This record gives sequence, C-alpha cells and structure tokens, in this order.
Amino acid sequence: MPFITVLMLSGKDLDQRRRFAEEVTKSAEATLGARPEEVRVRFVEMARSDFARAGRLMCDEV
Repeated sequence: MPFITVLMLSGKDLDQRRRFAEEVTKSAEATLGARPEEVRVRFVEMARSDFARAGRLMCDEV
C-alpha cells in the first residue's frame, strides 16, 4: 500500500490536485502494481515564505 507525500508551494486549486492525484495513482498502479484503492496521496503545502531556492526565499522572487 503506497503512501505518497507531495510537497508543493501553496496555490494549486482543487481541480489541479484532483488531476495530479489521479495521475500519481495511475503511475503507482503501473509501476508498483498497486491497486488504485490502495494508493494514498497526501498533499503538504508550503508558503512561499517557508521555502528558499538558491539562498533566496521564494516570496522574494518576482
């Protein structure tokens, strides 16, 4: 039973999350042999102020 955690910047709408969860589930089914009802996808949102790239907070990028 795969548990998949997705870390992402906040701002994705519910439709985007639904489609992403469907595609991740299909991938787990194809590559791991998991049944769709066994796949768990957890979304963890991060604020742009909680994430840095190349030493700069994402909220400071234009």
